[in-house]
Amino acid sequence: MQQQTPQDLLAIINKALEAIQFDKQPNRLYDPIRYTLDMGGKRIRPVMCLMACELFGKEPATAMPAALALEMFHNFTLLHDDIMDKAEKRRNRDCVHIKWNDNVAILSGDAMQIMAMDFLRGLPDGVFRESVAIFNRTAIEVCEGQQYDMDFEAQDHVCEADYLNMIRLKTGVLLAASLKLGALAAGASHEDAQRLYDMGLHIGIAFQLQDDLLDVYGDPATFGKNIGGDITSNKKTYLLIMAQKRADQATCAELEGWLTNTQAKPCEKIAAVTAIYNRTNAKEACQKVMEEHYQLALEHMAAVSAPATRKEPLLRLAASLMNRNN
Repeated sequence: MQQQTPQDLLAIINKALEAIQFDKQPNRLYDPIRYTLDMGGKRIRPVMCLMACELFGKEPATAMPAALALEMFHNFTLLHDDIMDKAEKRRNRDCVHIKWNDNVAILSGDAMQIMAMDFLRGLPDGVFRESVAIFNRTAIEVCEGQQYDMDFEAQDHVCEADYLNMIRLKTGVLLAASLKLGALAAGASHEDAQRLYDMGLHIGIAFQLQDDLLDVYGDPATFGKNIGGDITSNKKTYLLIMAQKRADQATCAELEGWLTNTQAKPCEKIAAVTAIYNRTNAKEACQKVMEEHYQLALEHMAAVSAPATRKEPLLRLAASLMNRNN
């Protein structure tokens, strides 16, 4: 069976999402769900799920129930995250809680989570129970990661290990589960499914570290949002953690001054903190750890029992995630 490109799989996923019927009442529960799904996006998680299924020679339709469940769950988390973050825009459109209100966004998000679970019923009987267990464990871990992220907002300092664990939970486990669910749907061995899980975990960590870098060093023309948002909000990122760890006493005091300054213009704060990142080589430290996790992902992929030619599409996708500009 010839493997399809990520773009082809994205088109298949979008068509499946468009086919979901939201003609039930009440409208204020279902309209925000359709609005959210219509925002589009890269659909990285369902694409990876279908690619994992194709890796083992099965048609992508075999894993489509898991792919839809993953995409619905991911979008549910975005609805609730946007409320917690007080975000106004998502993919250049009003967030659901802005277009409607917080209560509508919470309830529609709840409905999306339930719908995500329901999609899993379409998986082959032989892998249904295990897939539900993986999905539920992953959902809990994503919530754990989000709570850690919120806890960090109230902490003056976060250690490197705690931050990496947070992004493993918030970002890594869902990418990992995407690959594992696709592999299991295709009938892969548990050993190979776990190897793909481990690959996805490290890709997810590297993916988030890349996000940290892009927020500071990305090109505003391609990044899709304003540069320096993490700096202006004092968000605990790997760059900030490394700067605090590596800075001398005077630089630490300077950095702390910017973190506690509520009167500074955003452009001034971004420029000053970025300069501190540069002086402390925080960027290079972030790139180093990102590359380490990417290499670990490749090692796990190399151990998967599949022909090298069938691994190439997934490897190319992983490389593109590491070299993206948005």
